[in-house]
Amino acid sequence: MPLGWAIAVATVELVIRLVMLGIVPNKRRPSVALGWLLAIYLIPFVGLILFLLLGSYKLPRARREKQVEMNRLIRENSPPAAVIGDDRPMPVWVRAAAVLNDRLGALPMIAGNDLTLLDGYETAYAAMAEEIRRAERWVHLEFYIAADDPTTAPLLDALDDAVARGVTVRFLLDHLGSAGYPGYSTLVRRLDRSGVQWARMLPLRPWKLEYTRPDLRNHRKIVVIDGDVAFTGSQNCIDRSYNKRRNRRRGLQWEDLWVRGTGPVVDALNALFVTDWYSETDELLIHEAQDELPAEASGGLMCQVVPSGPGFENENNLRMINTVLYHALDRVDIVSPYFVPDESSMSAVTSAAQRGVRVALYVSEISDQFFVYHAQRSYYEELMEAGVTIYRHRRPTILHTKAILIDDDVAVVGSSNLDMRSFALNLEVSTLVYGRDFVSTLDGVLDRYRAASTVLALDDWRQRALGVKFLDNVCRLTSALM
Repeated sequence: MPLGWAIAVATVELVIRLVMLGIVPNKRRPSVALGWLLAIYLIPFVGLILFLLLGSYKLPRARREKQVEMNRLIRENSPPAAVIGDDRPMPVWVRAAAVLNDRLGALPMIAGNDLTLLDGYETAYAAMAEEIRRAERWVHLEFYIAADDPTTAPLLDALDDAVARGVTVRFLLDHLGSAGYPGYSTLVRRLDRSGVQWARMLPLRPWKLEYTRPDLRNHRKIVVIDGDVAFTGSQNCIDRSYNKRRNRRRGLQWEDLWVRGTGPVVDALNALFVTDWYSETDELLIHEAQDELPAEASGGLMCQVVPSGPGFENENNLRMINTVLYHALDRVDIVSPYFVPDESSMSAVTSAAQRGVRVALYVSEISDQFFVYHAQRSYYEELMEAGVTIYRHRRPTILHTKAILIDDDVAVVGSSNLDMRSFALNLEVSTLVYGRDFVSTLDGVLDRYRAASTVLALDDWRQRALGVKFLDNVCRLTSALM
């Protein structure tokens, strides 16, 4: 390269570094800012382009304004109290957490709910299909990944039958989340033929003037039938192998958990679907949403639906999770297939263990996500040194359930992992549950996970190969940008 060109390139690189030094940290947590600055300083031009494409962690302004509008409508149709129900004894901190969630996500904690755990793919699909075949008015479905395959056929057949008898069926699926999996194209054609009303969430089709930052995704899983029953959890609408040849060659099978609910929790979950449908289609489903949440409720479980994601100004799920972790007195069980905590959640987990709380983390022995897998491994030594017990579910199963149990009365279940992507980049849905019977049932699921897992030993982990440690640590540097 001629000397003049070399000087010009070096000057531009220096200007990029200096300018971005003042731009990147704006309203970003230090770890994220440092990750971007490291990329820009090492590879200025490539780093700058990636930052311009991926650096905005918020949805477009129009979408955020729709979220604000929906929050206003929900609040107008909700009682002013953050906790609605009987006067059963409840720890002060649970009520405080409910107030926090209500202020951030606009949905209160309400009594009068019944929840049933659906442990297993076929069990969940069969239960949803059965309820859909009973539908009389409408069915709402929302999935991060959806495909037409032999495993999902019973559910999709039930949707076809519902449309044929005059039931309105609406289906939301994440565009990039679904598009990379076999069975997606077949599903699209099937939905079009059947008359299901459907839309891609956060579509990335520049040729149709549809563009969103590619790694901002809608990760929610919600099914609501007639406003009477709802389902939510971690399971996508696809076969346990995710229909990929390499997964089948490795024998990979996903393990998930769904929750079937009745009571006010149904209206809250439907409010999230209505919000996302409005965001994608500009159609506000006034007649298929509950006019208002009940001002009184009694009995059953106390439940609070907590939406989160880049449509909100705050990281709602992160704040809720940190709150419950800091108030644990006896035990904490965390099931998270992708565990890449930020500084605050890592501190909350290790602090619980260091003050004598029994903390257990359930992860998988193997993973389908290379960078996330190695990034999360870099945290294991710190966790075990603090006193956290790590259960690794034996291969070839991928433990995909997302749940947190606090003591004997509180649980969080839903779509959110304990990782920075779930905190900042994905639209997620979690349900905070207060009720000893539900936690006891969930404990039974964890018993099965423990039986299929091995406990990681700190001394053995410290002896892993230096090359593997190096790879884990390098991937950890990228975790803030994932």
